[in-house]
Amino acid sequence: MKDPSCRSWRALLTARRLVLNKRRDVENGVRALLREAGLKVGTPSRKNFAARVGELVADDPVLAGLARSLLSVIEVMTQEVDRLTKRVLDEVRVEPTCRWLMTVQGVGPFTALAFRATIDRPDRFRRSRDVGAHLGLTPRRYQSGETDVQGRISRCGDELARTALYEAAHSLLVRSTKWSALRAWGMNVAKRRGMARARVAVARELAVILHRVWSDGAEFRWGKQAATTTAVA
Repeated sequence: MKDPSCRSWRALLTARRLVLNKRRDVENGVRALLREAGLKVGTPSRKNFAARVGELVADDPVLAGLARSLLSVIEVMTQEVDRLTKRVLDEVRVEPTCRWLMTVQGVGPFTALAFRATIDRPDRFRRSRDVGAHLGLTPRRYQSGETDVQGRISRCGDELARTALYEAAHSLLVRSTKWSALRAWGMNVAKRRGMARARVAVARELAVILHRVWSDGAEFRWGKQAATTTAVA
């Protein structure tokens, strides 16, 4: 049994993800409704989504009424997402382990809290490498006689933490501009095997690093180039 606080954090993260997914479903429903009438919403920002839909259905009273109902649902969901997001940030702000995990490149409050709530106690794992397998981030293997085939990741572990780590890997590879040995390694994997596999590989390494940082109280190692750049600056 996990600690009660871990169960509460997981419930909070699960509820937020549920509302996010349902909001996306309703938005896609609005797009499909308009598409049947030959109207394309395009790719407006979330802030401009309602205005864009209202502009498209202005000349059709029936569509306009239906769109208003669905947009009202989206507005309520957005308010609830914001409220749940604030609760997550408030929890992370006072949780020392989460704040320490966030010192790792690419790891934000949602990933830190998901990892903290899923792992619960780092001493559950004898080796940090075991965390990747526990979260379903290691490849499946089929072995029979002389056959040894390595397939896709098993996805047999906790989906909440695995998804959070995958998103953190994407942030590290695509959005982060600061150099680190981990990012350089991930970009090298992307060049050789594609960005999708690089995200999985970096997510697996992040699981190992986060466990090591948590269990040993160690600092994230940016690498020699990062240290040199800091010294020059």
